[in-house]
Amino acid sequence: MSHQTMLLFVLAAVAVIVVVRWVASHTGLPAAALLPLIGIAYALLPGPNISLDPGLVLTIVLPPLLYSAALDSSLLGIRRNLRIVVSLSVVLVLLTAVLVGIGFHWFVAGATLAAGIAIGAAVAPPDPVAALAVGRRVNLPPKLVTIIQGEGLLNDATALTILKVAVAAAVGGGFSFPSAVGQFVLAAAGGVAVGAVVAWAVRLARPLTADPLLSNAISLATPFVAYLLGEELHVSGVLAVVIAGLIVGHHTPRLTSGASRLQTSAVWRLVDFLLEGFVFLLIGQQLPTVVRGLHQYDVSTVVAAVAVSVGVVLLLRPAWLVLTQVLPRSLHTRLGGTSDDEPDETSSTREAARAERNARRLTRREVVALSWSGTRGVISLAAIFTLPLTTDSGAPFPDRNLLLFCTFVVVLVTLVGQGLTFAPLVRAMGLRANDNDQARVRNEARSAAVEAALARLDEVAADEPDLAEAVGTTRKQLNTRLARYRGRLDLLQSAESAEVPTSPQYEAALRIRRAAIEAQREELLRWRDAGRLPDEGLRILERELDHEELLLPKRASR
Repeated sequence: MSHQTMLLFVLAAVAVIVVVRWVASHTGLPAAALLPLIGIAYALLPGPNISLDPGLVLTIVLPPLLYSAALDSSLLGIRRNLRIVVSLSVVLVLLTAVLVGIGFHWFVAGATLAAGIAIGAAVAPPDPVAALAVGRRVNLPPKLVTIIQGEGLLNDATALTILKVAVAAAVGGGFSFPSAVGQFVLAAAGGVAVGAVVAWAVRLARPLTADPLLSNAISLATPFVAYLLGEELHVSGVLAVVIAGLIVGHHTPRLTSGASRLQTSAVWRLVDFLLEGFVFLLIGQQLPTVVRGLHQYDVSTVVAAVAVSVGVVLLLRPAWLVLTQVLPRSLHTRLGGTSDDEPDETSSTREAARAERNARRLTRREVVALSWSGTRGVISLAAIFTLPLTTDSGAPFPDRNLLLFCTFVVVLVTLVGQGLTFAPLVRAMGLRANDNDQARVRNEARSAAVEAALARLDEVAADEPDLAEAVGTTRKQLNTRLARYRGRLDLLQSAESAEVPTSPQYEAALRIRRAAIEAQREELLRWRDAGRLPDEGLRILERELDHEELLLPKRASR
């Protein structure tokens, strides 16, 4: 394929991604489900096609996507829900791989246990991109968003490690359970250590991050450094990327300037948008490759293999979620907590601990939502495409083409089927975040921040009396802002519904502020067009107005 043809492919893909994003925003359909269907439609047409390069996906595409997701995740939130996150990202992945392997060994003619575990490892880790995109659109509660994010960040490392062990057994290297456990522990512990070291190095580069351009360069390079260093040391590069992203994201408010954070956030949003779009298009275009090698199998063998793969993936997840909620109750423990009968606890302490544990437990609606959020994606396909063509003896890798097809079907069923139905399911259950509570917490935090600023002004006025006039002006502005926040907080606390209450005066003030900003923009353009203001000056003043407009709530745009 010539360079010009490749460029045309990229431009066409960008155009498709933009159009699908527009359609998704106007119809509510998830782009992650629409793009694979378009990729399949293109793959069925005559002409050149793009084949998935697993090395490219695992080295170039996966690190930035995982790192960006980790930056947006909550380290404290994942820690609060650590048991359920580990349960889904480690234990459930392992169970899925083993059960798929056993199913292949029992029900698929000629299939080996090692080959079955290999495909089980490939289809085990959910890709949370589609579920999170839909979940945020329907206002999924923050607790579920955190669990889905945490699971998606950690499960890839588990799956890829299991896959390596299964492939080694399948090609003739033999299988040793102690060796496999040791390899997994070493890969995980090493990945955590490498990620922490990379995050520490980024923190040392703090003097450079004040410049937005340097901050962007460091941020874009970090996931690749973490991944390559992890792989070079033969530990989990994927886990290294995730740990680095979680730590850096947690400390970003202290490490970077406001301008750097704004620009870096915008850059990562663009990277996510394009990479995710290309990935979902690429999934659909793999159809000819995975179908090409099926002619050697009986229909009954293909049906049995697909039934085992899809059945385990769809049924095991809800069963495991229900089990993890029911079983701890019979053992008098709670996920994220301890027993209710601690002898050294006072009654009030036990009640507080019990309330905290109950808050961490999943409700029935949350279990259903998490059960249906396990969409698989390009990681599954990239993983299964890494299977070698032959074993150590030179024989073809057992059932490689069948494994490719089953993985593609699992990805397609979950990505399209669950992706298209996830939003209606969440809406039908009435499962959504409490907007009022979230707005109340934000306004409480705003008020506390302004009160801290007023206290600091008192200290400045006491230390430097000659700045009394400037301090007074700033104090007046802060008191006005504090009065607005407290008034908003009173309105939120008096509201009885979960919806954020609206105030006609507040909405009118927002419209007036937007109208004032627009009038300023128009006047600046008239000055530029009349030759009274250089373009460089226009861009500086426009950026000031853009930041001012960015602070306004989006809902009052009319």
